[in-house]
Formats: sequence, structure tokens, C-alpha cells
Amino acid sequence: MRILYITSCLWLLAVTSWAQSIGIGTSTPESSAALEISSTAGGLLLPRMTFDQRNSIQNPAAGLMIWCLDCTPSGESPIGELQIYNGAEWRKVELGPSSGSRYIGEPYGGGIIAYIYQPGDPGYIAGQEHGLIAAPTDLPNGAEWGCFGNFILVQGTSLGEGLFNTEEIYYSCNTPDIAARICYDLVLDTYNDWFLPSRDELNKLYLNKELIGGFTWPMYWSSSENSPTEAIAQEFTESQNYFIDKDYTREVRPVRYF
Repeated sequence: MRILYITSCLWLLAVTSWAQSIGIGTSTPESSAALEISSTAGGLLLPRMTFDQRNSIQNPAAGLMIWCLDCTPSGESPIGELQIYNGAEWRKVELGPSSGSRYIGEPYGGGIIAYIYQPGDPGYIAGQEHGLIAAPTDLPNGAEWGCFGNFILVQGTSLGEGLFNTEEIYYSCNTPDIAARICYDLVLDTYNDWFLPSRDELNKLYLNKELIGGFTWPMYWSSSENSPTEAIAQEFTESQNYFIDKDYTREVRPVRYF
């Protein structure tokens, strides 16, 4: 095995097929590593670039990583985030929580953790972790909200109200194959307590859509009703809610509590 050993300034490195392992700061790089860096005074610094600079990269390879300087949503901290190209799109690298904690984007409870209750949220209990789990994928082909012209009075919009809304729709509307009924009848990985999220619960899915993944179309039904003919839907390319006729087909992502 041939080794390229680098101890000082690295101005330009051209590696050809004869170099099987490269060591920076070490003369004995691991044979399983193409590159090993050994240091007690510094770390590995990835290319730092803006959103526009990232998008100007031509034909990015799957696995390409950068630090995006301005990709963090406004108001969130820290500014900037680690990103990787997965072969189809750039995705934030979720670094995960401290040991023993749940985290958004974690496969859990038959789906993907979509939101963890924070102090002040309905359902928050100090010292415990509760929140929303989203099904891994949307329902195939979407669904109507249902019961056009029938005011079911499920106008709850807050966290914690989606299950109540769904149950009321289920037992008050006999129309088959509507969004709430499909969610309520759903069984995934032995879990059978899925429901159609309320407006605010659906908005949490929108805010964390990159970590949850699998969203296919821009408009999703909530279980929150507006009138006998309209219910609330969430636009997933922006933060806007819309009052949509109940007999329209829109996308559906079931959720459950944990």
C-alpha cells in the first residue's frame, strides 16, 4: 500500500490511483480510510457558501457536503447549517439530540417525529417528551375533506385538537373515503390511533417538512372546519392557510400523538 503523508501547508493536492490512503498529520493512516486527518489543535472545515452559491454547483454528486451560511429559516438559531446532497436534493444534516432524547425527523412510533411539545404548548409536561408523529408518506391519491354542505362544527385549530376533530368528522359524516375517515381507520406498524391534524398541528408539519420528508404536493387538508362548505388547508410551499371547498381532493398526511 502506498501512502501520501502531509505534515505542513497543503496548497494543492492531486491524488491519482496509486495513492490508496492519505494521511494529514499522521504517517499511518487507517487502511480503510481514503483520507485520515490527525490533529489536536484544529478540525475539518467544509466549504462555506450561501444558498445561491450552493445552487450554482453544477451536477452535485450524492454525498457532497457543505456549510450553508443562510439556509436556516428566519428566526431560528444557530445561523447556518450542515447540508448534504442526497442525489436528488439538498437536505439539512440533523445532528441529533443529547443521549436519551427524541428528535424531529427520528423514525419512531410507526412514523417520523414531526414535532415535540415545548413549554406553553397544550400537552406539554415538564420532564417528559410528547408531541406529534407523522406517517412516513402521504395517503395515496389524496382525498376530499367530505360532507360538503354539512357544518360539523369542528373548528378547533390548536395543538391537541386534531384527534377530537377527526373523531367528530368520523361519526358525523357517513361519506366513505374522506380524509378524516381514512386517517382514523389507518393501521401502520400496529398503531391504529392516527388522525387528520388540526390547522396548527399541520403547520408544525409544514415547518419541519424537510426533516420529516415525503411531502409530494403543495396543499394539505387539516381537520379544522371553516363553514358548511369549506375547511382549512395548508399550502406547503409557503405558510399560508386557505379555505377550500370540502369536495376538492387535497393531499393528506396522517398523524398520531406520542
